[in-house]
Amino acid sequence: MLADFMARLPEGPVNRDEQPEALRALIGDGPLPDSGSDTAILLESAASLLFEHSLFNAHPRFFGYVTSSPAPIGVLGDFLASAVNANVGAWRLSPVATEIESQTIRWLAELVGMPHGTGGVLVSGGNVANIVALLAARRAAADWDLRKTGVNGAGASPLRVYATQEVHTWLQKAVDVAGLGADSIHVIPTDEQQRMDTGALAQAIEHDRAKGERPMLVVATAGTVSTGAIDPLPAIVDLCRKTGVWLHVDGCYGGVAACVPDAPADLKALAQADSLAIDPHKWLYAPLEAGALLVREPERLRDAFAYHPPYYHFGQEVTNYFDFGLQNSRGFRALKVWLALRQVGRAGYVKLIGDDIRLSQWLATQVEAHDELELFTRNLSITTFRYVPRDLRDKRDADTDAYLNTLNQELLDRSQRSGEAFVSNAVVGGRYALRPCIVNFHTTEADLRALIETLVKHGRQVDQALRARSAD
Repeated sequence: MLADFMARLPEGPVNRDEQPEALRALIGDGPLPDSGSDTAILLESAASLLFEHSLFNAHPRFFGYVTSSPAPIGVLGDFLASAVNANVGAWRLSPVATEIESQTIRWLAELVGMPHGTGGVLVSGGNVANIVALLAARRAAADWDLRKTGVNGAGASPLRVYATQEVHTWLQKAVDVAGLGADSIHVIPTDEQQRMDTGALAQAIEHDRAKGERPMLVVATAGTVSTGAIDPLPAIVDLCRKTGVWLHVDGCYGGVAACVPDAPADLKALAQADSLAIDPHKWLYAPLEAGALLVREPERLRDAFAYHPPYYHFGQEVTNYFDFGLQNSRGFRALKVWLALRQVGRAGYVKLIGDDIRLSQWLATQVEAHDELELFTRNLSITTFRYVPRDLRDKRDADTDAYLNTLNQELLDRSQRSGEAFVSNAVVGGRYALRPCIVNFHTTEADLRALIETLVKHGRQVDQALRARSAD
């Protein structure tokens, strides 16, 4: 059933326009069954529900968000991991699984160029990876007994975090969880390319120190969610080295592109960060969930999370991953990543990621050449643009922009519900944009041609309907 599903997936819709009530009716609203059911019937029924009523991010015309097509070997890896059911919190409970996770962390660090000795931990995804990094940086910045008295203990200084408005919303969650509050975030302005202004960053750090506050963490982004912009990492690395502030890079989307020789040059500097978050379930094509935090000095994680000395077994130190993060009970999520790294290898990932970037570049050239599309940005594998009726192309006024924002918002909704292709959105300079993101090894130029045709077709229909509505 799985093989058949994967084989016929490209021939079907990306998703179906279904309402919650219809899906609830399919599942049924009866009470918990009193007696069991036949296994074969249950699996066939569950497969039918999933295969016929899901949004399929493995479809070659799925371009929404940063959710990749899952590698088949990763699907099998999850199957194996569930069968063994290792609890990868303690080495004693998961000896070979722990060592596989440790090797996976080392290989991920090698892939992006981080130095030998880098450690880390696999987590559910980017939010948790970034939050764990912030908690480690909080512990490292405090020169008082933070773990005993908390952030407001005796001798505590107000801790400050630096990021732009383009940072993912994980940061608001993190400062909340860490007891710092949203006021601890010092928002740094960006340039016209949505990249951090390093001069403003330097001034902010100096200003806060002069007030008696303690700069704790600079958060740089390697591939923003909206447009794939990359902060000027070399300059930020130099500034953090001079000021002694922990540099964390949110590379959940773009970090692994550092392995591609012709990727943006700024990505090479992420290897010098104190910590880096990446998501194998994004651009390494692992099935959900698989996030990773890489830390230059892995003992920083133990300092933040361990509550007992290292455990030694037969004269050798062993890794207990409950000392490196928030979880005690941990699934064996490393297996699917490890298997894919072995199956594909560095050269394979360089090609796959590079192909996605080149497809995005090709799409941008097609958009620029089209007389009903307007290109905004292109970074990594994200292209942003909007549909513009021919008679509005040369109009630049507030009323026209407001109309185009409405048009493209309705166009996005209509195209998503059609099942023909699935893109998400961004707002670029106050303008509502369509945002295809390519992290899919199934996608080809033919799929992108179909995407353009789909968006232009629906754009014309929405424009006609809006004008008719206005005339009434």
